Amino acid sequence: MKKISFLLLVTICLSKIIVAQQPDDALRFGWFTPNGTARNIAIGGAMASLGGDISTNHINPAGLGLFKTREFVFSPGINLNNNKINFLDSQSKETRNAFAYGTSGVIFGMPSRYKGAIVSTAFSISLTQLATYNNHTHYKGYNNYSSYSEKYLEELVRDGANDYAAASNYIFGSSLAYRTYLVDTVNTNGQLTGFKSLVPIASGVAQERDEDTKGGLHEVSLSFASNVQDRLYLGISLNVPIMYYTRDLSFSETDISGNTNNNFSFFNYKEHYETSGAGVNAKLGLIYKSSNSFRLGFAFHTPSIMVLTDKIRSEMTTNTEAYAGERKVTSDELNSGNAGEVSYQVTTPYRAIGSISFVLNPVEETKKQRGFITADLEYVNYRGVRYSVSSDNSGDQSGIDYYKALNDVIKDYYKGNINVRVGGELKFDPWAIRLGGAYYGSPYADKTLKANRIMASGGIGYRNRGFFIDLTLSETLNKDVNFPYRLNDKANVFAETKNNRANILATIGFKF
Repeated sequence: MKKISFLLLVTICLSKIIVAQQPDDALRFGWFTPNGTARNIAIGGAMASLGGDISTNHINPAGLGLFKTREFVFSPGINLNNNKINFLDSQSKETRNAFAYGTSGVIFGMPSRYKGAIVSTAFSISLTQLATYNNHTHYKGYNNYSSYSEKYLEELVRDGANDYAAASNYIFGSSLAYRTYLVDTVNTNGQLTGFKSLVPIASGVAQERDEDTKGGLHEVSLSFASNVQDRLYLGISLNVPIMYYTRDLSFSETDISGNTNNNFSFFNYKEHYETSGAGVNAKLGLIYKSSNSFRLGFAFHTPSIMVLTDKIRSEMTTNTEAYAGERKVTSDELNSGNAGEVSYQVTTPYRAIGSISFVLNPVEETKKQRGFITADLEYVNYRGVRYSVSSDNSGDQSGIDYYKALNDVIKDYYKGNINVRVGGELKFDPWAIRLGGAYYGSPYADKTLKANRIMASGGIGYRNRGFFIDLTLSETLNKDVNFPYRLNDKANVFAETKNNRANILATIGFKF
């Protein structure tokens, strides 16, 4: 059995409508592989010193400065997910396919009317999908070490809950467990002295988890760049990240001992959770042609400041046989038919990118160039995610204390890391062939959590008389871990996940 100790977030007793974020949620804001046009993905996303592609709006806006004409771009695609999961030495597989898209938008390149240092300027509006959350995972295994129900015991004991609090203050978790008798009181001489779980952990239970997620992190960009003497390119973009994420989760434990008199048959917990909201960030960059062949690029992405709203509904069904029979309770019953809802602010990690490119046959007329080789190094401070109360709840001290504790855990749980992207292109006018790759290291501070993302890509392109079409296939192997639940008083079991995501993307564009 694989286990790992985890510093559990120590929280105060929250209001019954609070939806608690977890450290895992922080990765949704920063750990994602390259996206963009088909051309950008084909070269591994290594676009920070190249320019001449609308993807630069979201990578290094200085690259927009290479445009001197107007261009429209559209990038439809599809993602094909294949998941392999190992949980407690049990293997499982799941697939999920979904529509995707790359960077799309319009560019207005304008040569300068006047003689001077500024040769041209460019403005662009674009939309891209930074991350997709469309996926389905399912795993199960035999566990005689711990139970999902123990996290409810820890919460009730930690808060010193009485009967009323146990039944009413944790309507999306512990109160459901208490009301269905998954957990019950321990009484001595008529006085409540603690809580117990009815799950027969020592004899073992069959655990099963199913998660279906949808949505994505999108970004609208308004970008501007200038071309200084065809040597130095400066750019800035103002961006609006938009998030929509839903998760339908089911977790169950079933007695497989065959004993019908041990006061436990099964329990099943179901949850519908969604997050939505938007924010703002900026990207700054420059590209410098040190010679006709060599280009150097640098970009800095400020943290995004986002205001998000979480909503949650949950239910639990428990069968304790002769103890209390089968009972079902929903959070709607305990919350006047309403979903739990909370709004909060998130500050995402910053990014810093350095890049170098070598252009083959570096003539000014692009179609006569013979190709290029390019590489990006990107630093992302994953441990820099910060949660805080929204401005509407600035006086909520319990929320302030909770997010402070959560941020402390994130700082311990994650680390900054360097991502590498490389790629190249060979041109045989009007055709082009491209190859690329990317490596994203683990965001976890604990080395025993084996996680990385590796992407390999290739594509072809056709450009003639102001029209172009590019087609790319990329394969991304995502290696990660998934905790079905976390406990404070013992090591935590987790699943090892391998997600193989194929992305087929086309980009169609024309000058106008």
